[in-house]
Amino acid sequence: MLQTTPEVNHISDIIKVMNSGIEFYQEAKGKVDSAEYTGFFNRMIDAKQEAAADLQKFAVAETGDLENGSDTMTEVRKAYTNLVNKVSTTSTETNYVDQLEEVEDKVLAEISTALSKDQAPDCEATLRRVHTRMKECHDEMRMLKKGITH
Repeated sequence: MLQTTPEVNHISDIIKVMNSGIEFYQEAKGKVDSAEYTGFFNRMIDAKQEAAADLQKFAVAETGDLENGSDTMTEVRKAYTNLVNKVSTTSTETNYVDQLEEVEDKVLAEISTALSKDQAPDCEATLRRVHTRMKECHDEMRMLKKGITH
């Protein structure tokens, strides 16, 4: 009887969103004046870099190569934020936090999509661990956003 090895699915898409999120957070760090925000953004960058690194071996299994690309919708969101910062009276911090919270939503959605597919056991275990950490990032960003708007 021939056994098949479970595949990995949707991993490169997750890494693309994380790569774009990392770039977006790095850009935001350079545009805000608050050390509190800079420290927060650094934690988000570190978490995404670690998660992307943990997932890279599965991206290689999925596509045959390391994933270094970016996510188009996250790049559009970044461009939109730059435009809004130029024409809006809302603070730069508020504009970035609003859009970065949406990036956190997208990261979780991409991981959920991957978890809904058949995955190799070690890939699924890594996805679940990454999902837990990204949920923490999302919740921290949501709390930061609520702190700004209230």
